[in-house]
This record gives sequence, C-alpha cells and structure tokens, in this order.
Amino acid sequence: MTAVSLGRSPTRTTLYEVDLPTLTDTLASWGEPRYRVGQVWNALYRQHRPLAESTSVPAGLRTRLADEFPLALTPKVEQHAADGMTSKWLWGAGTDGREIETVLMRYPDRATVCVSSQAGCAMGCTFCATGQEGFERHLTAGEIVEQVVRAAQHSEQRVGNVVFMGMGEPLANYDAVWGAVERLHRDVGLSARHITISTVGVVPGMRRLARETLPVTLAVSLHAPDDELRNTMIPINKRYPIAEVLDAAAEFSAARGRRVTFEYASIEGVNDSPEQAEKLAKLLRGFRGKGGAHVNIIPLNPTSGFAGTQPPPGRMLRFAEILEAAGFATSVRRNRGVDIDAACGQLRSRSGHDGADPESPE
Repeated sequence: MTAVSLGRSPTRTTLYEVDLPTLTDTLASWGEPRYRVGQVWNALYRQHRPLAESTSVPAGLRTRLADEFPLALTPKVEQHAADGMTSKWLWGAGTDGREIETVLMRYPDRATVCVSSQAGCAMGCTFCATGQEGFERHLTAGEIVEQVVRAAQHSEQRVGNVVFMGMGEPLANYDAVWGAVERLHRDVGLSARHITISTVGVVPGMRRLARETLPVTLAVSLHAPDDELRNTMIPINKRYPIAEVLDAAAEFSAARGRRVTFEYASIEGVNDSPEQAEKLAKLLRGFRGKGGAHVNIIPLNPTSGFAGTQPPPGRMLRFAEILEAAGFATSVRRNRGVDIDAACGQLRSRSGHDGADPESPE
C-alpha cells in the first residue's frame, strides 16, 4: 500500500493556525494592550461571526490581523438543500487551492459539522467519490478547525457535534487531526464526546487513539461482514484485516468505556442480505458487553464511478431488525443533502474542478 506521509500544506500561517502564545506575542509586538488578546480569541472562536464583522475588536486591528494571518479557505461553491437544513461548501484550501468539502447539518435544537481531514484520499474505497479521485495532501489542524468555525457562522443553532467523516482518512493524518480535536475542545468549547473520528481501519491510529486523554467517539467504516468481501471494497483491509480492526476497536472501547459505532454502507445485492446481517451480528458478538456497539446502516450514496445502488428501504430495515434481535443498537441513516451532493467527495467530483488552480472558474 502506498504511504500517505507526504503532501503537506504549503500554506503560510493562517488565522486558525495561530495558537494563543503566538497571538499574544504578535499583539504585544504591535503595541496592543494585553486585553486585546482575549477579545480577538473570543471573536475567533466563540462569537460565530467572521472576524471582519466582530465589533468587539477595533477595525484597524481586524484589518491588520487579516493581512498578517489570512484565512486558509477560499469558497468556490456553496449549496443549500431545498429544506434549508443542510449546506455544503467546496473550498480551495491553502496557497495551492486543493479542493475540500465541508457539510453543515442543522436540526431544530443543534447542528453538526462534517469536516474533511485530507484533500482527496489514498484509501481507494471503491464506492466512495473521494477515494475514486485519489490523494492530494493532508490538511493542517488550522484548515480543519476553520471548516468548523466558518460553518458555524452560517448556523442559527449551536454547533454541538463535529464528525471527521468528510474527505480523507483521519487516522492517516493523525497529528493534524488530533491537534484539531484539541483545539475544538479547548478553544471552540466542544465536548470531546461529541467529536467523532471515523476510520476505515487504520489499526495503528486506532490503538494510538485509545491512549489519548480526550474521550472522543470512534466510528469504524466496516461495510462488510467478512474479509473476502471487504477486500474488494476497502483495499486497506488486505493490510489490516477485520480481526485486527475489531481488536483495535475493542482496545479503544475498553480504554474509553464507550461503545464503538460501526458504519455499514448498504449496497443492493452486495452486502445487504439477511444472511450477511446474521454474519455481521456473529462477527460483532464480542461488543455486546460493556461499552457495546452501535451499527449505523447507511444507504449508499450514488457516485459516477461506482455502479452500485442502495437497497429498498424494507430490505435495510430487515437487515437492521436482525442486528437488533442479536442485541445491537442499530439505526438506518436518513441521507441528507442528496440534492446538493452532500456525500463525501460528490460536490468536488461533479463540480469539474481539478483542485490545482485556486483561480479556476466555478
């Protein structure tokens, strides 16, 4: 398998890359009073409005900060679902303009932001629009945090959940992802329990995650009940087969005392039969005790590079009923934002951008 340790961002220090000591030193060097640090920090992370609109910070200082520490993300496409509750952005990230996506999902009393952790993805999952386009580079912690902050600026509801389920494999970009998690917890004020990191099964990263102090949620993209089928869907399974993935998931569950979510993209005629549901229940039987497991069945999102389709609703419900009867908490996800290509990688794929030129027309 090709390593993904290269492809770092060529960006200069951007606004949400700046840490508190750097901001403190910068403002001091500009002759600003010390209390300005708190005003700026609050404006960046808690006011949920662009810095340029934050009247608690003097206009001249806002301009100087924008010149010294520019935003990392340039909007290229912005779309909103017909019901107004799901929004998606295609951004050009950094000075190279690599394209990434962010999704905001609003509910009556809360909002969730789905962030990208890489531009593209090296995992090559056959049914995923991002995987079909390949890997470009890792995102920085600041680029990840900025996705959350800028999405929150468009939400009437408080963003209470962040899921690392957008473009990229989060655990292949571990340091930047964990740095973003710490910033989201400390600076944005999110509960770590409301931050979910999804992986297709990067076992070393899963084991490392089990040793961290913040109790984030782990979601494992399983998608098959056996190695033979999973090998055809998720190439990394040949390196980290299901038994190793489940062992690492159990280590995480034991360390955190929390259940693990297993994501299962349901594809008609491929992995959706009642027999496969029974096989999956047997496979996960070790997670029925303390902590437990939650199986999230996801109707396949259509992509131009994969011919599969989602099963009829009744067939997915039958699959879920078998798992529930075996003692697993199970849900069937309702796809949101289908009319705006809200699934991972779809908007970039259908926009026609290649990600190399931040000035290319929309």
